[in-house]
Formats: sequence, C-alpha cells, structure tokens
Amino acid sequence: MNKNLIYPLLIVIGSSSYGILSTIIKIAMNHSFETKEVVTSQYFIGFLLAFILFIITQRSLPKLNGKAFLVIMLSGLLTGNTGIVYGQAVHYLPVPLAVVMLFQFTWIGLFLDCIIHHRHPTRIELFSLVFLVTGTILATGILDVDLSDLDWRGWVFGLASALSFACFIQFNSRPVNGITTIGRMTMMSFFAMLVVCTFQKPDIIMSGKLFESELLYFGLTLGFFGIILPILLFTISIPKVGGGLASILSATELPVAIITSIIVLHEKLTILQVGGILFVLAGMILPILLQKDLQGN
Repeated sequence: MNKNLIYPLLIVIGSSSYGILSTIIKIAMNHSFETKEVVTSQYFIGFLLAFILFIITQRSLPKLNGKAFLVIMLSGLLTGNTGIVYGQAVHYLPVPLAVVMLFQFTWIGLFLDCIIHHRHPTRIELFSLVFLVTGTILATGILDVDLSDLDWRGWVFGLASALSFACFIQFNSRPVNGITTIGRMTMMSFFAMLVVCTFQKPDIIMSGKLFESELLYFGLTLGFFGIILPILLFTISIPKVGGGLASILSATELPVAIITSIIVLHEKLTILQVGGILFVLAGMILPILLQKDLQGN
C-alpha cells in the first residue's frame, strides 16, 4: 500500500470505531443501565486494558519533559471531557441535532490548525468542508427535527463537545519524544478516566456493580472500540497527517454511526440520509485525491 495512504487510513479506521459507540450505548441503555454508568465503564475498562497492554509490551518507563507531559495530559483530559459534554448535549437535544453539533469539529479543527500553524485554509480544505457540512445535515435527518423550544444548554454542550474534540485532535497531532505509542495511549487513557470518573458514576466501581453485571461486557466493548483502538491509531497517524486533514478524515464517524444503527437497531434510512452519507464520504476522499494529484504534478 502507498505510504501516503496508510496514515489517513488509520485515522479513518480509528474514527470509524467511534462511530459504533452510540449504538452500543443505546443497547446498554435498553438493558436498564444509565448513560453515566456506561460512559464510566468505558473509560475505566479502557484504561485497565491500556495498562495491561503497557505492562506486557513495555520494558521501561517513559522519559518525558514537562512540555511532553503537558501535551499528553491535555490530550487525555480532552478525550474524557468530550465524552462528558457530548453526553449532556444528547440529554438536552434530539440525537440528530446533537450529532450535528458534535460534527462542527470538522471546521473548528481545520481553523484551529490554520491559527496554530499561521496559514490560510487551502481551497481543497474549504471545498471539502462544504461537502462535510452539507452531508452532516442531510445524513442526520436534522431537516425533519423540530427546533422550537429546545433548551439553550443543549446548544452550549453540543458546541463544547465539538470544540473539545477539535482541541484533542490538535494536541494529539504533536509528536512527543521519550515515550512509545502504547505508553502515550496508556497515559492519555489514565487522564481521560480521571476526568470521567470525577464527573460521572465512580460509585459503580466502588460498589462492584461494574464487575457483577452485564455492564462489564459493555465496558470491555466500549473500552476497546472507544479508547484502545482509536487512541492508538490516532497517536500513530495524526502527527504524520496533521490536525487539519485529520479533522476532515475523522468525519468517517458519522456514516459509520448511521449505518451501524440501521443494521443493529433497525432504524430507518431515507434517501436524504443516503445522499448525506455520500456527501460526507466525498468530502473525506476529495482532499486526499486532490493532494495526490497536485503532488504528482
């Protein structure tokens, strides 16, 4: 496989794993578990899996300077914070609208990357954003949602989730010396677990409920697909690709979330949603193809 395609593909796989989480959480809720319990199980089990992987594979502790430690810590805190504020957005808003708000991270992440690197967005990136925003609106079915009398807190939490995830991508795009990929993932998952357990449902750990019920199985699944796989792949690929393109490619989460809910939860799929998914996919593929053509010339 072309080296230039490997790292974008890893981002697509990592963001796709995020896409199946909402369906798993809905299944857990159908088994009478609260959202806060499920999210706490995800981050706690995710850290345990990362720690076990670290013990098995690593032979020495990381050697980090203060700046490197700060980057990893903030990446982990932003990961956990995104899960918390997005959960609040879902609480106050219809799910389709909450998804639309979260996916504002695509343009927020691109413009953050431009500010940080003192550059202007390219025509390719702006063209791609048009496809992504249009596709997101169509794919989520937001046109059929009544926007009247919605709680203002939902809008705030939704935008906060987008900003938090965009910042996570930017921090994770920074190379860090003195630590392996697995070591970085373990530290990030630890700080993510800290913030989630502080503000969600830590009592399920102390009471033993997490290990005495089906919640453990949901935690294992969510921990792998929501912590281990995406953070590992993002840690490898985002520093190679850059925060701007990574924000665009991470939009894979949306079509995967919709398709998974249709297959598993038997939700309906409209023609507009199909068109929206195609728009999102086009918005992701275009910058890769156009940049490849430009490099070839």
